[in-house]
Amino acid sequence: MPKPAAKRPALLIVDMQVGLFHGPQAPYQGQRILTNINRLIGKARSAGAPVFFARHSGPAGSPIEPGSPFWQLLPELAVDTASDVVFDKTRPSCFFATDLGERLATLGVDRLVIAGMKTQYCIDTTCRAAAELGLQPLLVADAHSCMDTPVASAQTIIEHHNLTLGGAFVQLQDTDELAFACALATP
Repeated sequence: MPKPAAKRPALLIVDMQVGLFHGPQAPYQGQRILTNINRLIGKARSAGAPVFFARHSGPAGSPIEPGSPFWQLLPELAVDTASDVVFDKTRPSCFFATDLGERLATLGVDRLVIAGMKTQYCIDTTCRAAAELGLQPLLVADAHSCMDTPVASAQTIIEHHNLTLGGAFVQLQDTDELAFACALATP
């Protein structure tokens, strides 16, 4: 009987950009989220898991148009340009009109650990898309954020999305609980 292929995790950091993080409205618990994301990057590297950074690109003239200061990834992020993959997207899904799915398949990744911004847009959409594509998404419950809106606080939005996505679309874990070796196990 053939041995099943080993499961391999990857880390996806979504839209941790200057304009979103240091813009007119700060993300909820931004420094804690950034610290947790950098810890996740360290854990992924120690386990030999690939690290991907999605960067949202707006149209020409927008604050996050390609090449603009606000479009850049946060300098505080532990990006290793020699080994990490940075890619651009124009929609909430990290898979729409990008080669992320193909890159993950080429690397044998079937477990996608997701963190970043904004919870109700790109995090939500990417989690759902990853599940639909047959990946096993794991959302790091304490490593995604957004800002308050006129109808809900950022804390409420984050709690709502953890509840809504958890189980149906993703496995949830906190940064302290997550070990990339554990992410290899089937939930």
